Amino acid sequence: MSLTHVKAFGTEAKDKDLQEMTIMRREVQPKDVEIDILYCGVCHSDLHTTRNDWGGTVYPAVPGHEIIGKITKVGSEITKFKVGDLAGVGCLVDSCRECESCKKDLEQYCLNGSTGTYNSQDRYMANQRTYGGYSQTVVVDQDFVLSIPENLDLAATAPLLCAGITTYSPLRHWNVKEGSKVAVIGLGGLGHMAVKLAKGMGAEVTLFSRSPDKIQDALNLGADSVVISTYENEMNAVKGKFDLIIDTVPYDHDVNPYITTLGISGTLVLVGYLGKMEDMLNTVPMILGRKSVAGSVIGGIKETQEMLDFCGEKGITSEIEIIKMQDINEAYGRMLKSDVKYRFVIDMKSLA
Repeated sequence: MSLTHVKAFGTEAKDKDLQEMTIMRREVQPKDVEIDILYCGVCHSDLHTTRNDWGGTVYPAVPGHEIIGKITKVGSEITKFKVGDLAGVGCLVDSCRECESCKKDLEQYCLNGSTGTYNSQDRYMANQRTYGGYSQTVVVDQDFVLSIPENLDLAATAPLLCAGITTYSPLRHWNVKEGSKVAVIGLGGLGHMAVKLAKGMGAEVTLFSRSPDKIQDALNLGADSVVISTYENEMNAVKGKFDLIIDTVPYDHDVNPYITTLGISGTLVLVGYLGKMEDMLNTVPMILGRKSVAGSVIGGIKETQEMLDFCGEKGITSEIEIIKMQDINEAYGRMLKSDVKYRFVIDMKSLA
């Protein structure tokens, strides 16, 4: 297989800054498209991967899985796209396509292991990991490429490919509709998208936050009300209220106080934190109210396209701050301090 050199930004070790480097991409195969990357969102997963917080990072690592660009080449068997089309690539670039999950359009739960956009074993190039969107171009099988609604701001659409689908998928799975009572825990990159999407589906939306200074932001984003979770009187006032809670908090925290705010048969869905919960789960309110604690991760390709089309119809995008590629290390430092409203997006022209 012939290869091509591509300029990118990545890191050689967990304790090193990201810097410019050259990576190898495969030349376009019959079912591939090549995308000239215009914008790439910055996700907490990017930072965790480069610093090997979850273990398993293989270096050099090039992150980025919120990719928006324009198609510059198409393979000989392409049927879905043409040169010049706007296109997106999210968290997945391949899967086995044969297991029960894949047959149900749930590639994110591929039983044989889906291929992540970065730091996964490349199914085309032996002994190489996949490289993400902090680069000039990317080559992806057409079945994992998404169409971008032309009415949406391209830069602000990039985070939909991770933060958007991560919150859209559980909202759809738990059948949020007009009049549903939905709460969102945390107002970061995921949380602000959960508020916007739930509101777009017609839900009554409440934000749980520990910070009173988030109240006005949440209301501006479409929340109907805000509950300060450290105020006992406010928590008591919403006991038994919610059909669904989307928990976007990215670190270990006690979920028991929130379970009491679920209504009968309500569900709290964890989308932000991966790992052990130190606080024991109190099953009493769960058993006595048929309440559930569940988890969810991104979405399949079909559902991600559905989400993009929904956002196009409703005019929903992410709140972003555009940065240059060369400022990524500073941006990571600010992310750790939650100093961004609400998602960094890299203007990839800066890499050129």
